[in-house]
Amino acid sequence: MKHIVAGIVAHVDSGKTTLSEAMLYQAGVLRKLGRVDNGDAFLDPDTLEKEHGITIFSHQANLKYNELNLTLLDTPGHVDFAAQTEQVLSVLDYAILVVSAADGVQGYTRTLWRLLARYQVPTFIFINKMDTSDRQQDQILTQLQSDLSGGCLDFTPQTSAQTLMPNTIEEIAMRDDTVLTQFLETGKLTDHTICRLINQRKVFPCYFGAALKLSGVTELMTGLAHWGQEPARETKFGARVFKISHDVKGQRLTWIRVVGGSLHAKDMVVDDQKADQLRVYNGTKFTLQSEVAAGQVCAITGLTTTYPGQGLGELPDEMAPSMQPVLNYALDPKENDLHVCLMALQQLEDEDPQLHVSWSPHLQEIRVQIMGEIQLEILQQLLFTRFNLDVGFDQGSILYQETIQQPVEGVGHFEPLRHYSEVHLLLQPLPRGTGLQFATQCSLDILANNWQQQVLTSLRAKEHLGVLTGAPLTDIKITLVTGKASNVHSVGGDFREATWRAVRQGLMMLRQAGKYELLEPWYQFRLEIQQDQVGRAMTDIERMHGSFEAPTTAGDLQQTMSVLTGEAPVAEMQGYAKEVRAYTHGQGQLECLVAGYRPCHDAQEIISASDYQPVADLKNTPDSVFCAHGAGYPVPWDQVPTMAHVAYGYQK
Repeated sequence: MKHIVAGIVAHVDSGKTTLSEAMLYQAGVLRKLGRVDNGDAFLDPDTLEKEHGITIFSHQANLKYNELNLTLLDTPGHVDFAAQTEQVLSVLDYAILVVSAADGVQGYTRTLWRLLARYQVPTFIFINKMDTSDRQQDQILTQLQSDLSGGCLDFTPQTSAQTLMPNTIEEIAMRDDTVLTQFLETGKLTDHTICRLINQRKVFPCYFGAALKLSGVTELMTGLAHWGQEPARETKFGARVFKISHDVKGQRLTWIRVVGGSLHAKDMVVDDQKADQLRVYNGTKFTLQSEVAAGQVCAITGLTTTYPGQGLGELPDEMAPSMQPVLNYALDPKENDLHVCLMALQQLEDEDPQLHVSWSPHLQEIRVQIMGEIQLEILQQLLFTRFNLDVGFDQGSILYQETIQQPVEGVGHFEPLRHYSEVHLLLQPLPRGTGLQFATQCSLDILANNWQQQVLTSLRAKEHLGVLTGAPLTDIKITLVTGKASNVHSVGGDFREATWRAVRQGLMMLRQAGKYELLEPWYQFRLEIQQDQVGRAMTDIERMHGSFEAPTTAGDLQQTMSVLTGEAPVAEMQGYAKEVRAYTHGQGQLECLVAGYRPCHDAQEIISASDYQPVADLKNTPDSVFCAHGAGYPVPWDQVPTMAHVAYGYQK
């Protein structure tokens, strides 16, 4: 049978888990349809998921339909758990994007679409809840083509190229110039050609229905079985880790997708660690396998150092996730031991690295980073249900970032007695959302390759902090341009010290020149309220330094609401969801998506409040160390340019 792995992704309340349930029922895996609101859905087995009525963790199910052997991965739909959804995307052959007919393409739908494009996942689209919407199929299809891709085409009545409608065939052909030329010559398209265009993300088959009433589900499954293709497999072993969890007995599980070769129980997998058990899950139950072949998904026991995104065998690690937390909270341990709390949080961080749990021995404080209030609430409940820890969190703070506005050459010199290194780094601004990049443009005649590699390794070895508030740096390319070593006294640690000092020295130069800025996260929001509350909402958004577009209308057959969309700083919108619930008497809905970082709207106030002294931060000093008369002595950052032993390598 053809074996593929597909993930279901959607905006919350689009009916994603209901569709999963319907597919399992149609395939004969379930004898009875479960309901999310009844708490008996097959793929929402966790107690917290039943309580909240949302998917919080990704789950696996297996079904067979026609000649298709399908591994189905259900993912969280709430934006606060987008990082967990992103982890799953790297192991999918196909995605099923669920869109609510009543709501159409929403903000988080676009976020998911960008993630699917980032990981190049071919996508089928299921437009759900057609029975509760007065919108026609062609209206919805027009929005999908406008907001997502012109390749979103109606495949509902078709099962092969021969049965496709003529206008659909023409639309498919126009998605690729070569295919269009062939079509104009022959007047036909083959199934193979259409499958190839789907895999190239040029065509996105769309199906319409109502999962709760099993409408359109058979057509979707038939489409997956016909148009989905099993990818080619490598012969050598390779696998991708996409999830870490713990079972009810506390055993650590490493979830992988094998993409090449096969894995056997007791095989050595990573760091001299063996795969004790290979578990293939179906909901909460699993079977033990002696071998897992390419294309399959399994959970491994016995591995302790694995992490999401890790490549095993021949497969390299996945790129860093794009969904990053923007809020920072300090733990209130109440009556609990701090170190017990820290161990519990570190286990949860093992499952979700984006928590970024940090421990300050000096302040005796634990902090976590999260996406939003729902995630914080779930985290608090997880600590209680799994570890019996009743804890609280503070009001939270914003995760700011810092960047530069023009290039600068930073210099670091480290020359205590019997040590020597000098490093010149070119710092250049990058477009928003790029992160940090490292490179070298230094001649080997100036600095040997081993020293250059020491510099690059040192750049990657730590989180670089800014000099305004001590927030992390972003959107900067750091390039080694020149430097100097001693044949007698230089060791690797010297270049680490010089490299870190060079970064900070360059930042201080730009801060002094006023070419340095603080960034804050912004939300893209969608506010759904009654028509007589629009004025109040507009006033609120203006007060929060946000912007909005002209109000539109939305709703189902029973009620029409006004919708405001726009953007505003996260710092200003914190807690606004509670205000909305209060003044709309629970009828309003606020959806917030992180829209990236922008210049801080109240930078001076934030900088003053942080009272960060970059020169006093000895772990991140911008100063250098020179040597004279047999002893090393410190040189302030602003005097380093006149003291440097090597001429500057960057010319403006």
